[in-house]
Amino acid sequence: MHNLVHVGAIVYGLLLVLSMFVRTPITEALRVDTLFLPKAGEQTRLLNLLLGACISGYGVWSLFGA
Repeated sequence: MHNLVHVGAIVYGLLLVLSMFVRTPITEALRVDTLFLPKAGEQTRLLNLLLGACISGYGVWSLFGA
């Protein structure tokens, strides 16, 4: 069960990274910057790349490293 959570974190992180470059309804719904910033736009799209890399990196580390 723990491995499923880690794989889910990896997939979500990769989708956040993908939302930086691809604009589809699915990736737009998963954007983190639109959840927390009142005036999210093209300038805040970089946050998805950074947070996606952190989330997927932590998922990979916890899946294989711990």
